[in-house]
Amino acid sequence: MKNMLVHYMAYNCWANRQLVKRLLQLPGEQPDQELGGNLSTLRAAVHHLWYSESLWYQRLLLAEKTTDPAAGYSGSFAEACAEWLKQSALLQEWVEKANQVKLNHTIAYTLKKSEHYKMAVEDVIMQVCSNSAFYRGQLVYMLERLGVKKIPATDYSLFKPKK
Repeated sequence: MKNMLVHYMAYNCWANRQLVKRLLQLPGEQPDQELGGNLSTLRAAVHHLWYSESLWYQRLLLAEKTTDPAAGYSGSFAEACAEWLKQSALLQEWVEKANQVKLNHTIAYTLKKSEHYKMAVEDVIMQVCSNSAFYRGQLVYMLERLGVKKIPATDYSLFKPKK
């Protein structure tokens, strides 16, 4: 199981990097152009991805209280993208270094509404990667709405080494 989790997290980092390369080529105003919806700008979507990966990472570190690194963030769009990629790399490193005992562990966490949950670490890794894939899809949709051409494909089959 560990090999699969390491590989899936490596794919997550690779896919994030592919998309960020394109995001960083956008003109200065496009990351903040309102597109409607829950995450109405590319910047908001990047902040959400950074936050969600950070949230689960903090939970893996057994933090009692998590923080949102993107809350009140005033850095540039490029800096936010770099922070997101840094967070992805930290998750990948955590999974690579985790022994089977850590991967078999169950973490407990509380949501804002004082709802208590438990989740197996293996499932946390799958949650992180699935959530990131979903929001990368949102970013692709937003880029298409902005008329951006040549959006990189981030299909797993493009990452997986050929046999």
